[in-house]
Amino acid sequence: MDLPSGWTTRRPVLDDDLPAILAMVHACDIAAVGHPDFTADDIREALTSPHIDPSADSWLAVSPGGTVAGWTYLENPNAGDREFIEVYVHPEHGLPALRPLLALVLARVAERAAAFGHPEVTVRAGGVPNEESWLAALREAGFEFVKRYARMRRKLTDLSPEPALPDGVTVRLLRPEDDADMRDFHRILDTAFRDTPDYAPLSYEQWREMVAALPSVTWDEWFVASVDGVPAGILQSADQALDQNEGWVKYLAVLGEHRRRGLGAALLARAFATYAAKGRDTAALGVDLTNPTRAANLYTAMGMSPAFEVEMYERTVTAAGYGEAVRVGRDRSPAT
Repeated sequence: MDLPSGWTTRRPVLDDDLPAILAMVHACDIAAVGHPDFTADDIREALTSPHIDPSADSWLAVSPGGTVAGWTYLENPNAGDREFIEVYVHPEHGLPALRPLLALVLARVAERAAAFGHPEVTVRAGGVPNEESWLAALREAGFEFVKRYARMRRKLTDLSPEPALPDGVTVRLLRPEDDADMRDFHRILDTAFRDTPDYAPLSYEQWREMVAALPSVTWDEWFVASVDGVPAGILQSADQALDQNEGWVKYLAVLGEHRRRGLGAALLARAFATYAAKGRDTAALGVDLTNPTRAANLYTAMGMSPAFEVEMYERTVTAAGYGEAVRVGRDRSPAT
Protein backbone atom coordinates (compact mmCIF):
# COMPACT_ATOMS: atom_id res chain seq x y z
CA MET A 1 0.00 0.00 0.00
CA ASP A 2 1.47 3.31 -1.12
CA LEU A 3 1.59 6.61 0.73
CA PRO A 4 -0.29 9.58 -0.74
CA SER A 5 1.57 11.99 -2.99
CA GLY A 6 4.09 14.10 -1.11
CA TRP A 7 4.49 11.65 1.77
CA THR A 8 7.77 9.78 2.25
CA THR A 9 9.26 7.14 4.52
CA ARG A 10 12.75 6.87 5.91
CA ARG A 11 14.64 5.06 8.63
CA PRO A 12 14.87 6.64 12.08
CA VAL A 13 18.16 7.97 13.39
CA LEU A 14 17.88 7.64 17.14
CA ASP A 15 19.75 10.71 18.36
CA ASP A 16 18.47 12.99 15.61
CA ASP A 17 14.84 11.86 15.48
CA LEU A 18 14.08 11.09 19.11
CA PRO A 19 12.44 14.48 19.94
CA ALA A 20 10.18 14.37 16.87
CA ILE A 21 9.21 10.73 17.50
CA LEU A 22 8.46 11.44 21.15
CA ALA A 23 6.30 14.47 20.34
CA MET A 24 4.30 12.48 17.80
CA VAL A 25 3.86 9.49 20.14
CA HIS A 26 2.81 11.77 23.00
CA ALA A 27 0.08 13.20 20.77
CA CYS A 28 -1.09 9.62 20.18
CA ASP A 29 -0.98 8.83 23.90
CA ILE A 30 -2.99 11.92 24.84
CA ALA A 31 -5.65 11.08 22.26
CA ALA A 32 -5.83 7.46 23.43
CA VAL A 33 -5.47 7.57 27.23
CA GLY A 34 -5.47 11.25 28.13
CA HIS A 35 -1.80 11.73 29.04
CA PRO A 36 1.71 10.95 27.69
CA ASP A 37 2.51 7.28 28.25
CA PHE A 38 5.75 6.83 26.31
CA THR A 39 9.20 8.08 27.27
CA ALA A 40 12.46 8.84 25.52
CA ASP A 41 13.92 5.69 27.10
CA ASP A 42 11.07 3.64 25.62
CA ILE A 43 12.09 4.87 22.17
CA ARG A 44 15.74 4.08 22.84
CA GLU A 45 14.82 0.61 24.04
CA ALA A 46 12.61 -0.04 21.01
CA LEU A 47 15.41 0.87 18.61
CA THR A 48 18.31 -0.79 20.42
CA SER A 49 16.83 -4.00 21.83
CA PRO A 50 18.26 -7.39 20.78
CA HIS A 51 17.54 -8.51 17.21
CA ILE A 52 16.43 -5.03 16.16
CA ASP A 53 18.21 -3.04 13.46
CA PRO A 54 16.66 0.43 13.01
CA SER A 55 18.01 0.57 9.48
CA ALA A 56 15.91 -2.49 8.57
CA ASP A 57 13.18 -2.93 11.19
CA SER A 58 11.71 0.54 11.65
CA TRP A 59 10.31 3.37 9.53
CA LEU A 60 9.23 6.96 9.95
CA ALA A 61 6.46 8.46 7.82
CA VAL A 62 7.10 12.09 6.91
CA SER A 63 4.26 14.37 5.85
CA PRO A 64 4.50 16.69 2.83
CA GLY A 65 5.42 19.49 5.22
CA GLY A 66 8.43 17.53 6.52
CA THR A 67 6.91 16.57 9.88
CA VAL A 68 7.36 13.11 11.40
CA ALA A 69 3.75 11.91 11.40
CA GLY A 70 4.17 8.16 11.86
CA TRP A 71 6.51 5.52 13.26
CA THR A 72 6.52 1.74 13.16
CA TYR A 73 8.78 -0.76 14.89
CA LEU A 74 8.72 -4.34 16.07
CA GLU A 75 9.91 -6.41 19.03
CA ASN A 76 11.27 -9.96 19.22
CA PRO A 77 13.93 -10.22 21.94
CA ASN A 78 14.61 -13.94 21.47
CA ALA A 79 14.33 -14.14 17.65
CA GLY A 80 11.45 -16.56 18.21
CA ASP A 81 8.30 -17.24 16.21
CA ARG A 82 6.31 -14.38 17.76
CA GLU A 83 6.70 -10.75 16.74
CA PHE A 84 5.03 -7.73 18.32
CA ILE A 85 4.46 -4.74 16.06
CA GLU A 86 3.51 -1.15 16.77
CA VAL A 87 2.39 1.63 14.46
CA TYR A 88 1.93 5.18 15.72
CA VAL A 89 0.47 7.94 13.54
CA HIS A 90 -0.32 11.47 14.64
CA PRO A 91 -4.04 11.58 15.52
CA GLU A 92 -4.66 14.83 13.64
CA HIS A 93 -2.62 14.51 10.45
CA GLY A 94 -0.94 11.10 10.40
CA LEU A 95 -3.80 8.82 9.34
CA PRO A 96 -2.70 8.60 5.65
CA ALA A 97 0.44 6.78 6.87
CA LEU A 98 -1.34 4.20 9.02
CA ARG A 99 -2.01 1.41 6.55
CA PRO A 100 1.17 1.93 4.49
CA LEU A 101 3.30 1.64 7.64
CA LEU A 102 1.38 -1.46 8.73
CA ALA A 103 1.99 -3.03 5.32
CA LEU A 104 5.72 -2.21 5.51
CA VAL A 105 6.21 -3.72 8.95
CA LEU A 106 4.23 -6.87 8.08
CA ALA A 107 6.38 -7.40 5.00
CA ARG A 108 9.45 -6.97 7.20
CA VAL A 109 8.08 -9.57 9.62
CA ALA A 110 7.94 -12.05 6.72
CA GLU A 111 11.57 -11.31 5.84
CA ARG A 112 12.68 -11.69 9.45
CA ALA A 113 10.82 -14.98 9.79
CA ALA A 114 12.82 -16.39 6.90
CA ALA A 115 16.06 -15.01 8.31
CA PHE A 116 15.33 -16.56 11.73
CA GLY A 117 14.39 -19.91 10.16
CA HIS A 118 10.66 -19.86 11.00
CA PRO A 119 8.23 -21.02 8.27
CA GLU A 120 5.66 -18.72 9.83
CA VAL A 121 5.32 -16.43 12.84
CA THR A 122 2.53 -15.16 15.02
CA VAL A 123 2.27 -11.38 14.98
CA ARG A 124 0.58 -9.43 17.75
CA ALA A 125 -0.46 -5.82 18.06
CA GLY A 126 -2.57 -3.98 20.60
CA GLY A 127 -4.51 -0.80 21.10
CA VAL A 128 -6.94 0.81 23.50
CA PRO A 129 -10.60 0.51 22.42
CA ASN A 130 -10.92 4.16 21.35
CA GLU A 131 -8.08 3.81 18.81
CA GLU A 132 -10.73 2.88 16.29
CA SER A 133 -8.73 3.59 13.11
CA TRP A 134 -5.78 1.47 14.30
CA LEU A 135 -7.96 -1.47 15.37
CA ALA A 136 -9.91 -1.27 12.10
CA ALA A 137 -6.63 -1.36 10.13
CA LEU A 138 -5.54 -4.44 12.08
CA ARG A 139 -8.81 -6.25 11.35
CA GLU A 140 -8.59 -5.33 7.67
CA ALA A 141 -5.07 -6.80 7.62
CA GLY A 142 -6.33 -10.15 8.94
CA PHE A 143 -5.76 -9.71 12.67
CA GLU A 144 -8.22 -11.25 15.13
CA PHE A 145 -8.96 -10.26 18.71
CA VAL A 146 -7.43 -12.61 21.30
CA LYS A 147 -7.44 -11.01 24.76
CA ARG A 148 -7.25 -7.89 26.92
CA TYR A 149 -4.56 -6.44 29.10
CA ALA A 150 -5.10 -3.84 31.81
CA ARG A 151 -2.86 -1.00 32.96
CA MET A 152 -3.28 -0.97 36.73
CA ARG A 153 -2.25 1.90 38.93
CA ARG A 154 -2.41 3.13 42.51
CA LYS A 155 -1.55 6.38 44.25
CA LEU A 156 1.34 6.30 46.67
CA THR A 157 0.41 9.38 48.67
CA ASP A 158 -1.81 7.35 51.03
CA LEU A 159 0.49 4.34 51.29
CA SER A 160 0.28 2.41 54.56
CA PRO A 161 3.46 1.20 56.29
CA GLU A 162 4.79 -2.12 55.01
CA PRO A 163 3.02 -5.00 56.77
CA ALA A 164 4.98 -7.63 58.67
CA LEU A 165 6.41 -10.32 56.39
CA PRO A 166 4.95 -13.83 56.55
CA ASP A 167 6.86 -16.33 58.68
CA GLY A 168 10.06 -17.45 56.98
CA VAL A 169 9.81 -14.83 54.20
CA THR A 170 12.47 -12.19 53.59
CA VAL A 171 12.71 -9.52 50.89
CA ARG A 172 16.04 -8.04 49.85
CA LEU A 173 17.64 -6.23 46.96
CA LEU A 174 19.02 -8.16 44.02
CA ARG A 175 22.82 -8.25 43.94
CA PRO A 176 23.59 -7.39 40.28
CA GLU A 177 27.33 -7.85 40.75
CA ASP A 178 26.75 -11.47 41.87
CA ASP A 179 26.36 -13.78 38.87
CA ALA A 180 24.80 -16.53 40.98
CA ASP A 181 22.17 -14.11 42.30
CA MET A 182 21.45 -12.88 38.77
CA ARG A 183 21.07 -16.49 37.62
CA ASP A 184 18.63 -17.18 40.46
CA PHE A 185 16.65 -14.07 39.51
CA HIS A 186 16.45 -15.17 35.87
CA ARG A 187 15.58 -18.77 36.84
CA ILE A 188 12.64 -17.64 38.98
CA LEU A 189 11.41 -15.24 36.30
CA ASP A 190 11.72 -17.87 33.56
CA THR A 191 10.20 -20.73 35.56
CA ALA A 192 7.27 -18.74 36.94
CA PHE A 193 6.25 -17.33 33.56
CA ARG A 194 6.36 -20.64 31.72
CA ASP A 195 2.83 -21.44 32.91
CA THR A 196 1.48 -18.36 31.10
CA PRO A 197 0.45 -18.92 27.46
CA ASP A 198 2.22 -15.93 25.89
CA TYR A 199 5.61 -16.20 27.52
CA ALA A 200 8.57 -16.07 25.12
CA PRO A 201 11.50 -17.61 27.04
CA LEU A 202 14.96 -16.11 27.02
CA SER A 203 18.11 -17.97 27.94
CA TYR A 204 20.18 -16.46 30.74
CA GLU A 205 22.60 -15.07 28.18
CA GLN A 206 19.77 -13.55 26.11
CA TRP A 207 18.23 -12.04 29.24
CA ARG A 208 21.53 -10.51 30.32
CA GLU A 209 21.93 -9.06 26.81
CA MET A 210 18.47 -7.53 27.01
CA VAL A 211 19.13 -6.06 30.46
CA ALA A 212 22.47 -4.67 29.27
CA ALA A 213 20.68 -2.95 26.37
CA LEU A 214 18.22 -1.11 28.65
CA PRO A 215 18.77 2.66 28.55
CA SER A 216 18.87 2.73 32.36
CA VAL A 217 18.51 0.31 35.26
CA THR A 218 17.74 1.34 38.84
CA TRP A 219 19.03 -1.68 40.73
CA ASP A 220 17.66 -0.59 44.09
CA GLU A 221 14.17 -1.29 42.71
CA TRP A 222 14.85 -4.97 41.85
CA PHE A 223 13.96 -7.37 44.68
CA VAL A 224 14.25 -11.03 45.65
CA ALA A 225 11.89 -12.76 48.10
CA SER A 226 13.12 -15.90 49.85
CA VAL A 227 11.38 -18.58 51.89
CA ASP A 228 13.56 -19.99 54.66
CA GLY A 229 16.60 -18.56 52.88
CA VAL A 230 15.76 -20.02 49.44
CA PRO A 231 14.98 -17.51 46.63
CA ALA A 232 11.37 -18.02 45.51
CA GLY A 233 10.09 -14.75 44.03
CA ILE A 234 11.34 -11.66 42.23
CA LEU A 235 10.20 -8.17 41.29
CA GLN A 236 11.84 -6.27 38.44
CA SER A 237 11.18 -2.55 38.13
CA ALA A 238 11.72 -0.43 35.05
CA ASP A 239 12.51 3.24 34.52
CA GLN A 240 9.99 3.62 31.71
CA ALA A 241 7.50 5.76 33.66
CA LEU A 242 9.86 8.21 35.37
CA ASP A 243 8.63 11.04 33.15
CA GLN A 244 5.26 10.61 34.85
CA ASN A 245 6.92 10.35 38.29
CA GLU A 246 5.62 6.80 38.44
CA GLY A 247 7.18 3.57 39.67
CA TRP A 248 6.78 0.77 37.15
CA VAL A 249 6.65 -2.94 37.99
CA LYS A 250 7.97 -4.70 34.89
CA TYR A 251 7.83 -8.28 36.19
CA LEU A 252 6.53 -9.93 39.34
CA ALA A 253 7.12 -13.68 39.56
CA VAL A 254 6.73 -16.29 42.29
CA LEU A 255 7.56 -19.96 41.85
CA GLY A 256 4.45 -22.13 41.72
CA GLU A 257 5.15 -24.09 44.89
CA HIS A 258 5.45 -20.85 46.88
CA ARG A 259 2.37 -19.04 45.61
CA ARG A 260 -0.44 -17.91 47.92
CA ARG A 261 1.99 -17.51 50.80
CA GLY A 262 2.19 -13.73 50.62
CA LEU A 263 5.38 -13.38 48.58
CA GLY A 264 3.78 -11.41 45.77
CA ALA A 265 2.17 -9.00 48.21
CA ALA A 266 5.44 -8.63 50.12
CA LEU A 267 7.37 -7.82 46.95
CA LEU A 268 4.79 -5.29 45.82
CA ALA A 269 4.69 -3.65 49.24
CA ARG A 270 8.46 -3.28 49.22
CA ALA A 271 8.41 -1.83 45.69
CA PHE A 272 5.62 0.61 46.55
CA ALA A 273 7.46 1.76 49.67
CA THR A 274 10.66 2.25 47.68
CA TYR A 275 8.90 4.27 44.98
CA ALA A 276 7.13 6.39 47.62
CA ALA A 277 10.40 7.08 49.45
CA LYS A 278 11.75 8.51 46.19
CA GLY A 279 8.78 10.84 45.91
CA ARG A 280 6.92 8.96 43.17
CA ASP A 281 3.23 9.82 42.90
CA THR A 282 1.96 6.49 41.63
CA ALA A 283 2.88 2.88 40.94
CA ALA A 284 1.70 0.98 37.87
CA LEU A 285 2.02 -2.27 35.95
CA GLY A 286 0.43 -4.17 33.08
CA VAL A 287 -1.46 -7.43 33.53
CA ASP A 288 -2.90 -10.04 31.21
CA LEU A 289 -6.52 -10.38 32.29
CA THR A 290 -6.48 -14.04 31.21
CA ASN A 291 -3.37 -14.90 33.24
CA PRO A 292 -4.05 -18.32 34.81
CA THR A 293 -2.43 -17.20 38.07
CA ARG A 294 -5.17 -14.53 38.40
CA ALA A 295 -2.54 -11.92 39.10
CA ALA A 296 -5.09 -9.11 38.72
CA ASN A 297 -6.72 -10.25 41.96
CA LEU A 298 -3.48 -9.64 43.87
CA TYR A 299 -3.05 -6.21 42.35
CA THR A 300 -6.60 -5.23 43.25
CA ALA A 301 -6.02 -6.42 46.81
CA MET A 302 -2.92 -4.20 46.91
CA GLY A 303 -4.98 -1.12 46.15
CA MET A 304 -4.47 -0.99 42.39
CA SER A 305 -7.28 -0.38 39.91
CA PRO A 306 -7.49 -0.42 36.10
CA ALA A 307 -6.50 2.86 34.47
CA PHE A 308 -7.31 1.59 30.97
CA GLU A 309 -7.41 -1.63 28.96
CA VAL A 310 -5.61 -2.71 25.80
CA GLU A 311 -7.11 -5.08 23.25
CA MET A 312 -4.63 -7.55 21.78
CA TYR A 313 -4.94 -8.83 18.22
CA GLU A 314 -2.94 -11.44 16.34
CA ARG A 315 -2.48 -13.07 12.94
CA THR A 316 -0.08 -15.43 11.22
CA VAL A 317 2.51 -14.28 8.68
CA THR A 318 4.23 -16.76 6.39
CA ALA A 319 7.97 -16.36 5.99
CA ALA A 320 9.22 -14.80 2.78
CA GLY A 321 10.05 -17.59 0.36
CA TYR A 322 7.54 -20.05 1.88
CA GLY A 323 4.65 -19.07 -0.36
CA GLU A 324 2.57 -15.95 -0.01
CA ALA A 325 4.70 -13.88 2.34
CA VAL A 326 1.93 -11.96 4.09
CA ARG A 327 -1.45 -13.63 4.32
CA VAL A 328 -4.52 -13.66 6.51
CA GLY A 329 -4.15 -15.85 9.59
CA ARG A 330 -5.02 -19.52 9.47
CA ASP A 331 -8.14 -20.88 11.11
CA ARG A 332 -7.80 -21.25 14.85
CA SER A 333 -10.02 -22.00 17.78
CA PRO A 334 -11.37 -18.94 19.64
CA ALA A 335 -9.04 -17.46 22.21
CA THR A 336 -9.88 -18.15 25.82
